[in-house]
Order: sequence, then structure tokens, then C-alpha cells
Amino acid sequence: MHVTHLSANDALLGLNTSESGLASVEAERRLREFGLNRIEELVQCPVWKRFLGEFTHFFALILWLAAGLAFIAEAHDPGAGMWPLGVAILAVILINGSFSFMQEYRAERAVAALRKLLPQQVKVTRDGQLQVLDASGLVPGDLVLLEEGDNVPADCRLISASGLRVNLSTITGESAAMTRAADHLGGEHVIDARNILLAGTSLVSGECRALVFATGMRTEFGRIAHLTQTAGDPGSPLQREIARLSKVVAVFAALVGLVFFLIGVWSDLPLQRNVMFAIGIIVALVPEGLLPTVTLSLAMATQRMAKRNALVRHLPAVETLGATTVICSDKTGTLTENRMAVAHVFVAAKGNAGISLPALRADDWLARIAANCHSLKVSGKGSHKHWIGDPMEIALAGYASRCSSSPLLPRCGEIPFDGERRRMSVVVAAEEERWLLCKGAPESVLELCEFVDDGGSGAGTTALDGTRRDRIRQEADRMAARGLRVLALGWRRLAAEELADEAHLVFSGLVGLHDPPRAEVPEAIARCRSAGIKVIMVTGDHPQTATAIAREIGLIGAGQPHVVLGNALRKMSPAQLQIALDSPEILFTRVTAEQKMLIVEALKSKGHIVAVTGDGVNDAPALKSAHIGIAMGVAGTDVAKEAADMILLDDNFASIVNAIEEGRAVFENIRKFLTYILTSNIPELIPYLMFVLFAVPLPLTVIQILAVDLGTDMLPALALGAEAPHPAIMQQPPRHHSKRLLSWALLARAYLWLGPLEAIASLAVFFAVLTQGGWRSGESLGLLDPLYLQATTACLSAIVIAQVMNLFMCRHPQQSMFSFSVRGAPLLWLGLCVELLLLMLIVYTPVGNAAFGTSPLPAWTWLWMVVLALGLGLCEESRKWMLRRFGHR
Repeated sequence: MHVTHLSANDALLGLNTSESGLASVEAERRLREFGLNRIEELVQCPVWKRFLGEFTHFFALILWLAAGLAFIAEAHDPGAGMWPLGVAILAVILINGSFSFMQEYRAERAVAALRKLLPQQVKVTRDGQLQVLDASGLVPGDLVLLEEGDNVPADCRLISASGLRVNLSTITGESAAMTRAADHLGGEHVIDARNILLAGTSLVSGECRALVFATGMRTEFGRIAHLTQTAGDPGSPLQREIARLSKVVAVFAALVGLVFFLIGVWSDLPLQRNVMFAIGIIVALVPEGLLPTVTLSLAMATQRMAKRNALVRHLPAVETLGATTVICSDKTGTLTENRMAVAHVFVAAKGNAGISLPALRADDWLARIAANCHSLKVSGKGSHKHWIGDPMEIALAGYASRCSSSPLLPRCGEIPFDGERRRMSVVVAAEEERWLLCKGAPESVLELCEFVDDGGSGAGTTALDGTRRDRIRQEADRMAARGLRVLALGWRRLAAEELADEAHLVFSGLVGLHDPPRAEVPEAIARCRSAGIKVIMVTGDHPQTATAIAREIGLIGAGQPHVVLGNALRKMSPAQLQIALDSPEILFTRVTAEQKMLIVEALKSKGHIVAVTGDGVNDAPALKSAHIGIAMGVAGTDVAKEAADMILLDDNFASIVNAIEEGRAVFENIRKFLTYILTSNIPELIPYLMFVLFAVPLPLTVIQILAVDLGTDMLPALALGAEAPHPAIMQQPPRHHSKRLLSWALLARAYLWLGPLEAIASLAVFFAVLTQGGWRSGESLGLLDPLYLQATTACLSAIVIAQVMNLFMCRHPQQSMFSFSVRGAPLLWLGLCVELLLLMLIVYTPVGNAAFGTSPLPAWTWLWMVVLALGLGLCEESRKWMLRRFGHR
């Protein structure tokens, strides 16, 4: 039989201990057997292995091959300029790998945060003596002493307790403090047992002696930690897409490079030229700037999101938000303001059936009870003084102070809240008399009331007859139907020597409290609905409360939603849960850590992209299991924050919707700059094909390709990646998870249309410069020949100028470039200015000439480039017009 079903004495016997505690020798033996009371960390892959892994994926391997070929060519023909090329490619590999490695260390930080929640020292009875020991040394069978404010160090069975209330929010998500008592037995689950204290929770009030029965990873807390560590990281859709894109492009580049290397061998091309040719093919087809550009674009998106109160911890989470189809949201603090507030008051003396918050006088008994009947403590001094304790009692005391000047009365005694009685009372002194003030559940307090307050300033009362009693019950039912937490308040005068007794009370009134929804949430819910995103409330709170809040924020309509309680969820099969999730309006209440993760897994099995919010330790496994975990920045625990991908700085659900809008824009923006950077691959590739197949001078060198991919193209590509979300982007459904970044339409536009047009323009300028300089077909030119340097410079410059035009054309695959405003795009203009400035430095400075093998150009070549770029724009605008005209993309 589990310890929860045993009496205190039987529990002691079951763990072979006594009221005197364990003997030190026995404690040491058990410590060797059960291990230290701490959260163990799973064996992780060494950091150095993970670091090296960032340099061995397909993308990196192809670049390693290119660098290796460059160094081989340099060794075969020293001074041919291949050494700087090899070094440049290695620098690209290092930059890409370093950016990726910075995304690591997620599980380690979550476990470290879990450890911080456990207390460091604890009072233990051993050998009949009270000792202070390190919490890690606790073993099953130890007797611990705990009091108000202490964190619970292990799972314990209460032996004795006085006025004990416990904050279980870190384990169950329940916001209200719960009572615990030693004489209660049973409970379907250890979490439900009222004679149990769980590791990681804390004592709000009271004191106790408790028997440790589970330590370390065997505790409920440890089990949650294990779930957090072992929950798989599914990776974001963007990560999977970039990995797929990298493999496709890398394999394609390697195959093409190999094929043309063999063609060079078959054509008896000298080894040095053949190696240069193969490297040129690979470097031209591999968009070296892709990974750093994606990373930097996501980083810029995180800056925009931070301004909207969403702090992104893992960059790929930005884009994942844009693919989100379901949000599983906690209630307290996310959809609501995370504070109890008085919503409705029924004053017996006033009979205010239709008045929500009536004005109270200082001598109203309801005001006196609200101001004095609590277990709150005062913190701070002067203007910084405030209450700490149960949120419900804080709300009552705050209401009393706002609506009346009822003073705090000297306290003579207290009858603590008890779960069986469902009420608490205090004894106060006023005007040389003593009074008992009581508050609690209506059915508990009302049965003790024999009179009703008639509104007199003293003790004016009237007998509480059946009619009035029925009216009070009806009013309480009306409040409960609105999802309010209803309290009944009563009082009685005590004779001089009379003992405090909760009987013969005078009924004073009813108070209904709730945690008010955030003002921005209804609009945010409506935006989710128009964007095709389903919102599911998953909370540890009562189903009535959850339903009322859901209806108030517009999450559910007037009908009855499908409400699934944690106990029912525990009995569901995976298939039953997935079918239940088809309900258009569904709420999950009273859920545990595993159950929240089960909901996430079921949604993922249905093909959804799932975002989950949470704030407690119990939320960590679900946060990590979801495609994107969203933690609360204000009320969230360290564990939740470390397990999450994103943190809400204001704990506001509306900020999630804003972040989704940014995330959707990121995907579209990445497609824009993919089109932009892939377009330049074709004018970089075709010169190498002509170099081999037609025996013409090489129009573009490898180092010049890198100048485009990692130099002039970088900032304009970022400008496309930083475009603001389109106004109608939240009026569209989430994109399907099968939609690819690298689609056939995108490839066709970049490789078969825009790329060839740029290649034609750049080669036209290249041959125009050669012809103007007297070159004839079949004539060879030296690598340092002034005419050759000028011609390759013209080819490079023509590609850059064409990319300037391409920047405007890539803002939309179908809409005209003239339909977009450029006034609100400062980064776009900055990118253009930097691009042209870099080009001028490459063409007209000695350093640029030496580094990239360039030479200054005459003015007439620039005119050619501009005319050809305008022609490129005309062709693309014509294509877009035809698509709009005939309704095809």
C-alpha cells in the first residue's frame, strides 16, 4: 500500500523509522543505496563533438572539398593565387559553423534551473537530535521540519501539521495555495493526496513534521526533470528546410563539379586550369552566403519581435511561429492578468442583486471581514508596503481598502483554513469587545449562520429565515455560473470569556472573485481565428473557471465546449485523444505535466505545428516537446524559461499573435532573398562552362564569385529578409507544413529566367570590353593582362548592377515592383548604397584591384550595364503582368 494510504504511524513503520528519526549509520547506508537527493543530468554528447558536428554537414563538406582542391592546386602550381581562395573558403566554413553552434546548450540550462529550485539545507531529526543538513543528503525515512516560506526538499508524508498551506504551482499549475493535513488518507494519485508534500513546492503558511519517502529522481519533481531532459527536440520547420536545401544544393554542386572536372580531363585541360574550373563550378553553385544570411535575417527579426515583447532564445523559433497551426495556452497570467480581483459583491444589508461592486462604509461588517480575515503578511516599508500571501486574500484586502476606510483591527486569535471545513476565522478586538470574523465556501459558512446583517452600524441583526437563505443560495449559484470563486462572509460577537466558536454566525454577504482577462486578448483570439490558428486552453485550474474565462475572451461561443479534465485524459487512449482534439471548441483542465505533453504529442501526430505556453516547472516537458515553447517572462520559473524557445516579456497572449505575424513574414522574406541570391548563381556558373566548352578567357574568377556571394549580395539580401509583414498576412491560413522554401517555382524563376537574363547581360558587357580592346576569338590572354583584368571586372560589375535591379524585382513573385513603397524601407536603400560602395572599392582602389584581380572601368561600360539592367527589369515586369493578367503564378 502506498504511503499516502497509511496512517502516520504505519508510514513510519513502513519506512523502518520512528519519531526519533533515523540513526546516522542507517542514514549513511541508505544514502549509498538511494544516492544523493538531487536532479541528475543525463550524459550529453561532449561539447567538442557537437562543435565539430557543425563543420561536417553536407554544405560544409562541399566547401571543404573546394578548399582542399584550392590548396592542392596551390601546391602543384605555387603563386597561382589559389592559396587566398582556399583561405577565404575556410573562413566561410568557420562563420557558418560558429553561427550554428551558438544555438546549443538548451537541456543543460533547463536542468541547472531545476536544481536551483531545491533548497540547499534542511532541518532533520536524526539520532533523536534536530540537525541542519545539506538537502542532498536526505534519504527515505528521514524526518524533516518545515515552516512557512520553506521549499520542500523531497517527497514527504506529513506526520504532524498546523495551519499548513502549500503552493503547488510549480508541479500542478494550480495558482491557489492548497491545504495539507497529516490525518487525511488516500488520493487517486500522489499529486492529489492531501497528506503529501512534493519536492519543489513551498509552504505558504503553517509548519509541519514530515517523513521523506522519495528523493532525487524518484520524486515527482525528478520525474518532471527526466521528462524535460528526454523530451525530443523536433527541430523547427526552418531548420529542416535549410538542412534539406543544403543537401540538395551541395549534392547538385558536387555532381556538376565532378562531371565537368571529368570533361576537363577528357579535353586534356591542364590540371591547374581543370582544378580551377571544378572549384569555380562548386563555388558558383553553392550559395556560401545562405546560412549566415538566414541567421542574420532571423536575428534581425528577433530584434523586431523584442520590441513587441517577445524575446526569442533560439533563432529558428522565429520562423516556426509563422507555421503555427495550434496554440496550447495556459490561462493564468497569459490569457488573464495573473491577479485575483473582486468582480461581484452581494451585501446582505443592501440586497444589491443587480449591483456588481457596491460602495461600503467603514462600519459595514463585510468591509471589516474582508480587511481583517486573512493570513497575509506585510512586506516593505512606507510607500513600498504591500501584502504577500494568497492572491485571493490580497484581492479581498485590496477591495476593502479601496471602497472603505475600515481599519485593521488587533488580532487575538485565528482558526486556520482547513480543507474539510472550507473556511477560516480570525478573532479581533474592537471597541473593548471581541468579534469572530469568518470567510469560506458559501455552503460551509451559510450552514453556520442563524442571523443576517440588517445594516446597523453595531450588531443589528435579523433572523435568517428560509426565504432569505434560499435567496442567498441563488445569488451564490449565479456567481458560480459566471465562473467566479464565491466566498461567504459572516461574523459574531464573542462574550468576555467565550471561546472562539464558528457557530451562531451573522451572515454579512457574498464576494465573487476572478482573475480578469487581459484587455488585448479578445482581439488577439479573433486575429488567430482569422489567421486559421486554433487556440486551446490547457490549464490546471477548475473547469468552471476555465470555461467562464474562455467565453469572456471569445475563445468559445455561447454553446457548451468540450471540457476534458485531467482524470479523464489520463484514461484516454492516444486515438481517443486525437479524435477529441477534432472538437471545434475544446478546453483541458486540471492537467498534469505528462498530460500536457500528451496533448502536444497528439496534436503533432495530427500534423499540426504546435506552440505551447507555460510558466511552471510542470510545463517544461511540454515546452520542450512542442515545435515552439513559449515561457512567461514575469511569472515564469527559470525552468520554463530555459526549456522554452521564446519568452514573453509581458506574459501577454497578444504578444504571441504579434510574434506569429513576424514569423510568417520571415518565411516569405527568406524565399525572397533565396530567389535573389540563387539568381546570381547562373551568371557565376555560365562563364566557367564557356571557359571549357568554347575556349574563351575565363569571364569571372573564383575570388570574384566570393566577392558577390559574401560581399555585395549580403546586405541587400538582408534587406529583403527584414521586410515588414504584409498587412494581409494574418488574413491567410497557416502555410502547409509540406510547403518548401526551395520550390520548383522559385528554382525556375531564379535558375531558368532571372539567372540566364543576368548571365546574358554580364557576358555581353564582358565581350564588349574584350572586343573594344582588340581581342579576337580564339586568342588567349594572360591572367595579369590589363585587358583581361578589365573584362572580368566588367563581368563582375554587370552582375552586381543586375542584382541591384533584381533586388526590387524579388520583393514579390507576382506583384509589380512599382506597387511597393520604398519610403518605409531604409534597409533596402542602405543595402543598395553599401553594395555600390563595395563595388566601387573593388573596381577603383588599388587594394580592391589587388585582392580581387580587377581594374578600373571606362564610363561607357557603366552605361551598358545600366541599359541591360533596365532591360532585365522590363522582361521581369512583363512576366509578372502576364501572370496577373492570365491568373497563373
